[in-house]
Amino acid sequence: MSEKLAAIIEQLKELTLFETAELVKQIELVFGVDTSVSVAVSSGPVAAAPVIAEVVEEKSSFDITLTEVPADKKIAILKIVRNVTGLGLKESKEIVDNVPKLVKEGASKEESEKIKAELETAGAKVTIK
Repeated sequence: MSEKLAAIIEQLKELTLFETAELVKQIELVFGVDTSVSVAVSSGPVAAAPVIAEVVEEKSSFDITLTEVPADKKIAILKIVRNVTGLGLKESKEIVDNVPKLVKEGASKEESEKIKAELETAGAKVTIK
């Protein structure tokens, strides 16, 4: 293996999962390849794209954090938090009053998107990690 390729491999080893996903997207855009399907190994830089795609695992568990609650929307947001978490009024109020605060941990992608949409519709700001 050439020194140039060895240096690239070492840099790839240092990437975070998020950075690796971004790299795969950029390789798809720049080289016009689809990394979601298996491709026979060919010569040239495009051959590395499918290998990189296999390293990236799709995240299946998400944490929903309430980051901002407007004062005039607290009651509506509180009702949604109670509904989503199953907590009592006091515990839900504590979440809404002390943002940023974790609302739900380990939610599926669909569930987290649904919760985020509900909270944002009520006026809250939410992040999913």
